[in-house]
Amino acid sequence: MGIRVLKGGLLTTVQDLGRNGYQSQGFSVSGVMDVRSFKIANLLLDNPENEAVLEFTLIGPTLEFTSETIIAITGGDFQPTINGEPAPMYQAILMKKGDILKLGSARTGSRGYIAFSSYLKIPTVMGSRCTNLKIGLGGFKGRKLEAGDYIYFRIKRRYLPYFLSRHLDLDEFDQEKVTLRVVMGPQEDRFTAQGIETFLGSEYTVTSDFDRMGCRLDGPFISSKSTSDIISDGIAFGSIQVPSHGKPIILLADRQTTGGYAKIATVASVDIPKLVQRKTDDKIRFKAISVEEAQALYMQELQEMDEMRRTIHKPCQEVLQCRMVARRVSKLFANQK
Repeated sequence: MGIRVLKGGLLTTVQDLGRNGYQSQGFSVSGVMDVRSFKIANLLLDNPENEAVLEFTLIGPTLEFTSETIIAITGGDFQPTINGEPAPMYQAILMKKGDILKLGSARTGSRGYIAFSSYLKIPTVMGSRCTNLKIGLGGFKGRKLEAGDYIYFRIKRRYLPYFLSRHLDLDEFDQEKVTLRVVMGPQEDRFTAQGIETFLGSEYTVTSDFDRMGCRLDGPFISSKSTSDIISDGIAFGSIQVPSHGKPIILLADRQTTGGYAKIATVASVDIPKLVQRKTDDKIRFKAISVEEAQALYMQELQEMDEMRRTIHKPCQEVLQCRMVARRVSKLFANQK
């Protein structure tokens, strides 16, 4: 009772919100890159918010289901098919025994997610089921999925109420140019006024040096007052380091726990999904906002999630209309008798 991996895709791993509380001991948080898509996938299935999913990059996996379950696919458009027929995204889908789900190349975005109503049977290591690839910890044997792997389900859960209502609008990731909102600091004072002006006023290009650890950008030189080297301190998800070469590096899920380069700013958490769904040669600009504005954006996103939850728990309007028609027909026949 589970899924058999027929093709592993380019990089498919088990992830959740990460291994929190161990950075002081040198363990990276890891976890999903696109937290929004991850949360929506679990929301569509009424899963716990931190339930483990499969995350895949650029080329998705092909999976065979050996028992019934319900899934939801979110993130970039990987052109999913089930038994060769196009399958919807951002929607609850009943998978039957023997069904084959194929995720192709990313048409938009670069990362996708699959949540399962039956929960993946993956051991919890230090409070998380996520995969840390660099040290081979957690997830499925501490590595990416490969052909022949088999993951069992933890429970049998094949029914969800309001099934026909469990669909949401797709998040679009087809823009080649995005603006990321950032909170300046913590080492903003290490950079010249011209350097900060360059950072906020220039367009940067996503390079091929882009993985789960970080995204290196190419563009105008950001000048510092003396040196960008600092005494190593902690690094947050979305921290933007500027080494001596003057080009930004944005630290992501598998980032190191500390770093010795000055951090000019940090990407607001609500905009990190826009960043991690970029492809090589996409363009990025930065816009400074306050901590209070970043917090307000986060609260707004939480409200959006609550609204999504209410939406998928409303009786499907089409179903209600069909029931009304059926009742009217029944009454009509009853009167004729």
